Amino acid sequence: MNLLAFDSSTDTLSIAVQHGDGVWQHTGPGGAQASVAFIPALRRLMAQAQLSFDTLDAIVFGRGPGAFTGLRTACAVAQGLAFGARGGLGVPVLPVDTLLAVAEQARAQHGCTRVVAVLDARMDEVYHARFEWLQGCWRADADFGLSAPQSVQAPAGWTVAGNARAHYGERLAPGAEHVSALPTAAALLQLAPALIAAGGTQHASAALPRYIRDKVAQTTAERAASRNPSA
Repeated sequence: MNLLAFDSSTDTLSIAVQHGDGVWQHTGPGGAQASVAFIPALRRLMAQAQLSFDTLDAIVFGRGPGAFTGLRTACAVAQGLAFGARGGLGVPVLPVDTLLAVAEQARAQHGCTRVVAVLDARMDEVYHARFEWLQGCWRADADFGLSAPQSVQAPAGWTVAGNARAHYGERLAPGAEHVSALPTAAALLQLAPALIAAGGTQHASAALPRYIRDKVAQTTAERAASRNPSA
């Protein structure tokens, strides 16, 4: 398959292009710098793979949860490229949950098959979900969670994977095994064939973020209360 995949939901920008058996990858700073490097890096990989946007089977992107600006950037790029391809006829998009991509990266890098995927949500919270690899596919929680790091539970024999350990240390599942894993574009490519076969591709208009937290700003009173919890 010919696929373009990218994720900008964390502080790392990850892009990959697949052309047949070949894969070309880019990893760089995310956050505010992602919007500057995104399109040039993407075009460079497409050129290296000798692909045009018209020849893509799908555009795969991490839809969240994650950093709000990063998610909106990924969705905007996916929509713009998908709408504009094939003379305006467009190519399908494949939105992929970032926590699922974390689980897949942990499996690919570390052989993990029972994963509590955790991403730093800032504001002293983490996104989390459990995934189990059974019969060649991932089985997931019914929904994703958002909570304080100390609230995350890891059953015996499960591995906590993600980027939150570096931020929260022993507050995050202190008795569990931990591995570092990000929702990389390579993981998105690995997940894509099964998701496409299951009918996961959508029209470009469906390139929308998955938000878990609805509120990111506090009122003056809420900020004051957080500084003085006993008040």
